[in-house]
Amino acid sequence: MRHSYIARQPILDSNKKTVGYELLFRDGPSNTFPVIDAEHATSRLLSDHFLTTHYATLGNKLGFVNFPYQSLINKVPTLFPANNLVVEILEDCPPTAELLEAVKEMAALGYTIALDDFVPSKEWKVFLPYINIIKFDIRVVPLQKAQIFIDRLSHSGIKFLAEKVETYEEFEQAKAIGFALFQGYFFSKPEMLERKSLDPDFLTVVQLVTEVSQQEIDYKKIEALISKDVTMSYKLLTCVNSSYLVSRKIESFKQALVYLGEERLRKFVSLVALASNRDDKPDYLYGLSIQRARYSELLIREVSSRIDPSLAFITGMFSLLDSLLDRPIELIIDEIPINEAVKIALTEGTGELGQVMALIKAYELAQWDTVASYCGELHLDQDVISKCYEDSVKWTSDLLAI
Repeated sequence: MRHSYIARQPILDSNKKTVGYELLFRDGPSNTFPVIDAEHATSRLLSDHFLTTHYATLGNKLGFVNFPYQSLINKVPTLFPANNLVVEILEDCPPTAELLEAVKEMAALGYTIALDDFVPSKEWKVFLPYINIIKFDIRVVPLQKAQIFIDRLSHSGIKFLAEKVETYEEFEQAKAIGFALFQGYFFSKPEMLERKSLDPDFLTVVQLVTEVSQQEIDYKKIEALISKDVTMSYKLLTCVNSSYLVSRKIESFKQALVYLGEERLRKFVSLVALASNRDDKPDYLYGLSIQRARYSELLIREVSSRIDPSLAFITGMFSLLDSLLDRPIELIIDEIPINEAVKIALTEGTGELGQVMALIKAYELAQWDTVASYCGELHLDQDVISKCYEDSVKWTSDLLAI
């Protein structure tokens, strides 16, 4: 069983009373930030923490969580309760109009918004009416410079948090110039919390991603998949019952799916999918299987009106299961109720679905003579396959960049 590692560092008020914790993703017991993509780190933290061990980690305190740009644009924080989540906008997020709209919407829903490691600049001025907390790293912005900004916004209602407070003198100075919240080694180094991580069955995740990617979501299929996986069941009910949308406790999967709605359901599945990448496998294998799914779907629409595009999607999605699960594809396919044409395409490489899959593999390897040969057999224009490829890359990026 995989273990989840979360570091939490207390955030205190001027009386040294703990009001919350900043939650920091770790991928092992060393208590250092791992060298992984920020979006993946946030997804893992949210899935392993807010959808599983939430109350054991936070109690009744606030949870401060860093959100990279794309997860803010997609309003991932709205999957979680507004009453004890502080949405930290990472310092490397560009202050775009798109980000401003997302911040406005989340603020209107009651979320507490914080600017992390803030360095004053005129581009952020339009954001300030929607900001509740501004965090200054006092190693980067000296207390004297911070005081000018704090004085200027003294009537705004914004609270200021001093990060990297390392001595009693710094605490007293920060308090004197108007800081209300404090964080740093003077109070506590980040504390490591190790939990057993609840991971959903990988095949269930793959099937759920397949279902939520369809234009028309089949809620009966989604309910059937979730209900047979205890981890997905638990995370779904935790997610929905913590939502600002819910006024009474949700007890059935059907109720939960109705309350979640299509857009939030897609975000929930994408979040869990991205977070449940198998640790012993490269992340790109997982993303590539989804990209192949979309590419297959787009190509089959060009090739044949006889084949349901959803079968092409499944063929692409399952094309790397042998690598991901370390088992022969024939054994895996036998365990899944699957269309015969898909089965033949994956195990024998024949039929139009098999040809499309062979074309995709040749395209990925830049084997252009083979690509040209399959284009001839399938009556495909090479410009079309290039356009479909570009579309599949963008689609996969949008789906997983939660």
